[in-house]
Amino acid sequence: MATHNYLGLVEHPSLEEKAIQSLRKYGVGSCGPRAFYGTVDIHLELEERLAKFLRVEEAVLYSYGFSAVASAIPAYAKNTDVIFADSGVHFAIQKGLQASRSRIVFFKHNDVDDLRRVLEEQAALDKKNPKKAKVTRRFLVVEGLYMDHGDICPLPEIMELKKKHKVRIFVDEAVSFGVLGATGRGITEHFNIPVEDIDHFSSTLENAMGAYGGFCAGTTFIVDHQRLSGLGYCFSASLPPLQAACALASLDILQSDPAIIKTLRNKCEYLHGKLVKSETIDVEGLHFSPVKHLRFSNRQRSSGQEGRATESSRLEKVVSKAWESGLAVTVARYLDDEEKFCPEPSIRLTVNVQLTNEDMDFTVDVLEKTFAELK
Repeated sequence: MATHNYLGLVEHPSLEEKAIQSLRKYGVGSCGPRAFYGTVDIHLELEERLAKFLRVEEAVLYSYGFSAVASAIPAYAKNTDVIFADSGVHFAIQKGLQASRSRIVFFKHNDVDDLRRVLEEQAALDKKNPKKAKVTRRFLVVEGLYMDHGDICPLPEIMELKKKHKVRIFVDEAVSFGVLGATGRGITEHFNIPVEDIDHFSSTLENAMGAYGGFCAGTTFIVDHQRLSGLGYCFSASLPPLQAACALASLDILQSDPAIIKTLRNKCEYLHGKLVKSETIDVEGLHFSPVKHLRFSNRQRSSGQEGRATESSRLEKVVSKAWESGLAVTVARYLDDEEKFCPEPSIRLTVNVQLTNEDMDFTVDVLEKTFAELK
């Protein structure tokens, strides 16, 4: 219950077979960045398949999931621009925001009214200085499903503000790709929003897809720019071909058996329904999210270091006792000194399709007993 293997594809026989075949054909490494010896035909095949699956014009691969969004944001946004970002975005996005050197305006997590407020404030500034407004580009950065909160972005309402205030929207789907929507295409499919309305998608292959690496997707114009300006693309050795083979095998499974998405959702809802009945555990996250954050219902809500340390220590004891009972869970890890808005300490619980109802009943029983003992 501690890994982001949502679709149970890690160690899947099909992925292992494809990886071995690719290893025999290409070797292990790619020997260089994509523009210098590092591009292999299987990279191009995976990019084409991802773009076709997402119904966008083009996709670009990164060799490390973290670097996809962290490289994409500064590839477009510069120090003369302004970025409006949800305060709940994960660490890789924060690093991308920092690297852009743009003016960053955070709005309250999933608060559409607060986003409206900051956009209207920017509009007022633009009216005061129209000359500067002409050269200032505006970006909006959100996640599909939030890694650090387990809740979903209110994308329909955000899209209304995007169109009204003419901002470019970047959606990171590190959790939602392969999870949301009837076929796993993500938040646009979940809300039935045209993909053409989203300026830029980013995601990882390291969660639902059971491989590693990351990708960005959008129009050819958007993607081509990253091949010249995305630092993680230009200066990192490309994705090992065997991992591209794993990702292709995962796409095959996802497209041939889309019912796996419904299975995952049912298991998320089953576990959530059990957890929310507990009197000692607070659950953050939506019922259909595979990521849930668990906290003591009687926890200290202080944001100070002492309060955080106390709660972290209590949760670590829960983790240790759960392990003794045969349950693997983990406390969510953050770099306290570098996180912009560090979430409350929590146990990050993850759901995957391989869990049986008996497994989940056992999980809830162990957690309820352990939280009650340590409250």
